[in-house]
Amino acid sequence: MATKKIIEPDVEEDFSLNDLLLRGRVSALAVEKELPSGDKVVEFRLIVSRLHRDGVDTLDIAAWSSKTRRIALTLKSNQWVEVSGAVHRRFWKGAAGVSSRWQVEAVEISRI
Repeated sequence: MATKKIIEPDVEEDFSLNDLLLRGRVSALAVEKELPSGDKVVEFRLIVSRLHRDGVDTLDIAAWSSKTRRIALTLKSNQWVEVSGAVHRRFWKGAAGVSSRWQVEAVEISRI
């Protein structure tokens, strides 16, 4: 009788996935920020309807690359867009100590 060798996936490389696609309406004009590090980011919020419940979710979107920053700054309020990217938790030190929030890092932004 042959024994089967069970191969465990490398959880970090083979099993883990942080990839998303969102379609929704832009809630307001994007805002460009310069961080203390000198990096620039453009942030806006996306309104996404819930499929199986009433209501909507408003999600924070961050555009870090020069291409996505440029596109984000041209978006109009209530414009429909598609955003692909990943979810990240951002940490920073503020007056009240360490703070954090969840944010979608946009890899691509397309008008639809």
